[in-house]
Amino acid sequence: MARFERRPRSTRALRPLALVGLATACVLLASCAPTVGSPRWCEAMKQKPRGDWTANEALEFARHCVLTNDKN
Repeated sequence: MARFERRPRSTRALRPLALVGLATACVLLASCAPTVGSPRWCEAMKQKPRGDWTANEALEFARHCVLTNDKN
């Protein structure tokens, strides 16, 4: 039966740091996307090929960009 070798302590200490870095990168990348329903999002969807839209994106596009109800 093979024995499992233990990792050196130095690699175990880097694991929490790597997780914090990964979480930070995800937050920063997610903040770059325009908010659904915003004018910037509508323009981005108009540029995206319709075949690449998901069902949810098509529904949100119709709701926010086509069927807007501005009574100002």
